[in-house]
Amino acid sequence: MSFKKLAMKYFILSCFKAKCSDLQPKVCEKTSSCRLSLSDLSNSSLSIMSDLSNSLFGSNLHIFTLKELKLITQNFSKSNLLGEGGFGQVFKGFVDDKLRPGLEAQCVAVKVLDLEGKQGHREWLAEVIFLGQLKHSHLVNLIGYCCEDEHRLLVYEYMERGNLENKLFKCYSATLPWLTRLKIAIGAAKGLAFLHEEQKPVIYRDVKASNILLDSDYNAKLSDFGLATDGPEGDKTHVTTSVMGTHGYAAPEYVMTGHLTAMSDVFSFGVVLLELLTGKRSVDKNRPNREQNLVEWARPQLKDLHKLERIMDPRLDGQYSTEGARKAASLAYQCLSNHPRSRPTMRTVVKTLEPLLDLNNIPIGHFVYVVPNEGSSENSMQTRRQEVGYECDDDELRNGNKSEAEKIEKKEKGHNRRRKGLRHKRQIKPLRSPTVNSDTALYKTLGTSLYSPKEVVETKCIDQNMTDI
Repeated sequence: MSFKKLAMKYFILSCFKAKCSDLQPKVCEKTSSCRLSLSDLSNSSLSIMSDLSNSLFGSNLHIFTLKELKLITQNFSKSNLLGEGGFGQVFKGFVDDKLRPGLEAQCVAVKVLDLEGKQGHREWLAEVIFLGQLKHSHLVNLIGYCCEDEHRLLVYEYMERGNLENKLFKCYSATLPWLTRLKIAIGAAKGLAFLHEEQKPVIYRDVKASNILLDSDYNAKLSDFGLATDGPEGDKTHVTTSVMGTHGYAAPEYVMTGHLTAMSDVFSFGVVLLELLTGKRSVDKNRPNREQNLVEWARPQLKDLHKLERIMDPRLDGQYSTEGARKAASLAYQCLSNHPRSRPTMRTVVKTLEPLLDLNNIPIGHFVYVVPNEGSSENSMQTRRQEVGYECDDDELRNGNKSEAEKIEKKEKGHNRRRKGLRHKRQIKPLRSPTVNSDTALYKTLGTSLYSPKEVVETKCIDQNMTDI
């Protein structure tokens, strides 16, 4: 029997063949106890992964051909390019049961390994092994893969909102609201907690904003498991590996010693939480020297409420719960401790963050004034009322209160008489504004009263001429 068949037989039997003895359980209480680990595979047996259709975890994965993936991405057209990372380029595609029976009709993201890139077969294999077996609402769903000659591709569910990095740092049209940021942090924390609590723990090792994907409802899912590895088991306290990851996110003890634990992920999560609070990248050479490393600059200020207000993302414009921000900052402070034992577990992180969503002491946002359309009877009546300085309820006007309406008309006639004999000495340029204006812009231009642009000009002209008289 060939080595390949022997290896496959060993993997299947070692997981599914129950051993009845007093020393070992008769059945696996948890699927994770039967999970295939990277350590289970030797370099000589990696070739068996090119045919996973009959493997212990491959039944829920689709094995695509390179031709099929070219078809669904229009031959990897640039128009379908979603982005590019350390693994390679990612393209958008569409699959259904016409391509492969049993496939749900849906958009997908096809990740193509860059054959000249930093990552290779080992990283591709890690993604297939981990995401092929681990299923959770906050882990991106791996639909299938392709292993054909030297080509290595992965097919994921499509995430409509892209990644957190783009939404937080590159989206100039609108900023992420406070509660949405909390929701994203909680989702990522739940995904990490699930990995750490597996019977065979998994250390993600690459927690960063670009690896947190968002669906249409801003539910966060961890992606890119190329650097993930099996955590310590039994009496072992850590795993010793070569230092890998992203500068600015890696835990200091891991960088210095290569000792990897679940607490390394907690530190990296703390960096992401700090980015969500401040709206700043973990490392930015364009900032002043002392602010270039976000953790070194911001962490000492997290426990001081007054300093915290100064480092909070200014794009939030104060629209966040002060109590929630303080508790989230305190949590980030703990996660970013230089001592791994002082950091909370990811389960504790989840329990700390979830109640913050219920805090309703968020300040009310700025009032937005909509300039009325010309010819609107209701708006014109409201404007007349403001112009003549008479205060009355809108209900009274709508109900046709004749006595008050007459008062308004009399005051208008008085203004019109004065206006006939006046000569305008100075023309004031009309207000140029879009249909919707913020209260701040209008108050600066118009004072404390709100007017329609056209009528404000007339009122200011009257006031100017009255002064001259």
